[in-house]
Amino acid sequence: MKTIKNSADLGAAIRAERKRLKVTQKELAMAAGTGLRFLIELERGKPTSRIDGVFKVLQALGIKLALGPSEGATHHE
Repeated sequence: MKTIKNSADLGAAIRAERKRLKVTQKELAMAAGTGLRFLIELERGKPTSRIDGVFKVLQALGIKLALGPSEGATHHE
């Protein structure tokens, strides 16, 4: 599993999975129901991407998003 620390990491992971699946940006944008420009900016790591669009793209790629504590994080109740 890859650790995503920022928008650039997320964009790179999305681009890598899209290429692994041999899908064009246009095809992925259509499958996700987002605009092509949105997908291009997302893959470039634009930090202001809309979160709902991000989730649509992840779902279209079959990527599951899981959250957990980072290494060395303290847990407060």
